[in-house]
Amino acid sequence: MKNAGLLGATIYLGISAVAALLVFLGSLAGSYTMVERAGAAVWVFLLSNIILMPLVIPAVKKRRGQ
Repeated sequence: MKNAGLLGATIYLGISAVAALLVFLGSLAGSYTMVERAGAAVWVFLLSNIILMPLVIPAVKKRRGQ
């Protein structure tokens, strides 16, 4: 990938998706409804994106020398 922004987005979206999946799978142990499980997973996905976006993209740019 030539564009550091696209590579960074791929990285933080992947990390966020894994975090959301872990929350969803972890909630299977409890007595939660499917709406609660999905809502928690979406919430974690969105918050992870917000937190990781300003951290990952500059790190990718720095690592690639841009």
